[in-house]
Amino acid sequence: MKAIVKPTGRLEGTINALSSKNYTTRYLLIGALADGTSTVYYPAHSEDSDAMRRCIRDLGADVQEDDTKMTIRGFGKHPKHVKELNVGNAGAVLRFLMSTAAFCPEVTFINAYPNSLGKRPHDDLIDSLRQMGVQVEHNDGKLPITIRGGNPRGGKITVSGNVSSQFLSSLLFMTPLLEEDTEITVLHDLKSKVIVGQTLEVIAQAGITIEASDDLMHYKIPGKQKYAPQEYVVQGDYPGSAAILAAAAVTNSDVKVLRLAENSKQGERAVVDVLRAMGVNLTHENDVVHVLGNQKLQAGEFDGDHFTDGVLAMVAAAVFAEGTSRFYNVENLRYKECDRITDFVTELRKAGADVEERQSEIIIHGRPQGVAGGVEINAHYDHRVIMALTIVGLRSEQGLVINDAHHVAKSYPQYFDHLLSLGAQIELVKE
Repeated sequence: MKAIVKPTGRLEGTINALSSKNYTTRYLLIGALADGTSTVYYPAHSEDSDAMRRCIRDLGADVQEDDTKMTIRGFGKHPKHVKELNVGNAGAVLRFLMSTAAFCPEVTFINAYPNSLGKRPHDDLIDSLRQMGVQVEHNDGKLPITIRGGNPRGGKITVSGNVSSQFLSSLLFMTPLLEEDTEITVLHDLKSKVIVGQTLEVIAQAGITIEASDDLMHYKIPGKQKYAPQEYVVQGDYPGSAAILAAAAVTNSDVKVLRLAENSKQGERAVVDVLRAMGVNLTHENDVVHVLGNQKLQAGEFDGDHFTDGVLAMVAAAVFAEGTSRFYNVENLRYKECDRITDFVTELRKAGADVEERQSEIIIHGRPQGVAGGVEINAHYDHRVIMALTIVGLRSEQGLVINDAHHVAKSYPQYFDHLLSLGAQIELVKE
């Protein structure tokens, strides 16, 4: 599908934030790892969360759903023996389930997206699983990956955290179910610590005990634990809402986004503070973010590691700010669905933005007058790139054509519908 994004002067209206993809996938997993039936209210509907639904069903969970909730009868530490799992293009789902699959005799994760997830490395988790006595066959750290487990062992384990926190989260979900106690030491740096906090939060809600050091670099996990079946309520999603808020910020707007908890542990909650720092007129009260945009933004410098999945949307807003903005400590963006630094900067330049890249930085020389646009853009199969480039298209002189825009459904299937309801001038063309 192509998205033809046309210059749009004003956005106005109220929308409900979609449910959090990150919390949904975690709640589905701990529901599957529980002995008994859990209920998840307001689960997200996206390609990633659908991939987790599909895979836990394949592994033996009984999943039922209606308009507001999902019930999951879990398999505990005894998943069904399956030969293959297809996680689609969902990197977090793959990584979380690689550890769970260690309870199976042999499972192969197939390579359904060779040009996206198929290019992403998973060596650090593979190394940790091997420390636990799990055999892993792989393609230079990439898919397809075959896990030969059945009896993973606890003990002292190390995992590198400088590519992705998802490797650590994967181990944290699985190790409480082992017979032995486990100690995990994180090597090097740990990216996206806030997201690890989300993992620890949902694990604790299921009655699991994990002792974490203050810096989140060392963990003691007692063995022989069980996930308790519980009821969970999924909160609104800040990463997806970041794009809506940025779109409102770069236009003349009066936009409200509901269901964004002020005390959320989502790191991307920081995008509200980033937009405030850029001079956007907004309030955040009673879980409602209200943006009164006037197209006037100021540049700033921001540590993007705290809000990884909101960085591209904030970069898109900074394209139109007065002055030079810098988003630093974002190297892990290179290891997502695409290289979200090089690939994104390349497309921004096509649109007329003045941007630079460093190994772990994106630098934007703002153009308050707008950018030319008038070109076709490659989305690189990446939902975050699609959302961010749409923001740029709204403030361009001639609009943008975004190819492969249907991949936005990976996290936010209603993204274009929500923008259209706010008055955005966007034409969707099926190919």
